[in-house]
Amino acid sequence: MTSPLLAQAHIDQAMSRRHPEYVALLLTARGISGGPSNAMSDHALSTAEDHARSLLAITPLEEIPQVGQWREAHRSFGVKPRKARSSVESLLRRAQDGLPRIDVLTDLYNAVSVLHLVPIGCEDLDHYVGPPRLVVARGDERFETVASGEPVVETPAPEEIVWRDDLGVTCRRWNWRQCTRTRLSGSTTDVVFFLYGLPATGRQGLQDAADDLRTRLLALTPGAEIEERILGAD
Repeated sequence: MTSPLLAQAHIDQAMSRRHPEYVALLLTARGISGGPSNAMSDHALSTAEDHARSLLAITPLEEIPQVGQWREAHRSFGVKPRKARSSVESLLRRAQDGLPRIDVLTDLYNAVSVLHLVPIGCEDLDHYVGPPRLVVARGDERFETVASGEPVVETPAPEEIVWRDDLGVTCRRWNWRQCTRTRLSGSTTDVVFFLYGLPATGRQGLQDAADDLRTRLLALTPGAEIEERILGAD
């Protein structure tokens, strides 16, 4: 049986009308072992770096279909690509000089993101309130973040596409910046991953990325409870 959180997760009708081709895959992992970067996550990132360098050696960044489609998706609600790049474009740009080693969970999903050209985010389920939903922002929702080293509350722009829960925005501009309230910590054990797909990726590409992520998570924590659900493009 699907957990209540996944069963109630949804894409708002206004969002679906604007981007009927959009697909999201939500994957939860409970009882996962987090912690600092390790040999497994370092190897995953090294493999992703090699993949990115090989790809960019023959294909300019702007000609990669997955990158181009996310640029157009951001333009659709008035955001210039240079101002808010998709997470996968940001990682590809950094891979040339080496991807950051942050923590084992972040490292693993960043590696999968680069290998499959799929934007991926991850949040702590213990700090999530209500189901995830992708909506067109009104412009008055709370977004908890940090500015100049200090915690602040911002609001998204009206018409911006955001993920949110009952308390506010959890990720702005589709897959650009996550809030501080639900970010991973050293004590995180239950997480939800968000995998994002446009036509260049497709449902199968999204599923392939999820399967890769699942395999890596179970190698990290064999007893983790993992389930998933695809939203959109039915």
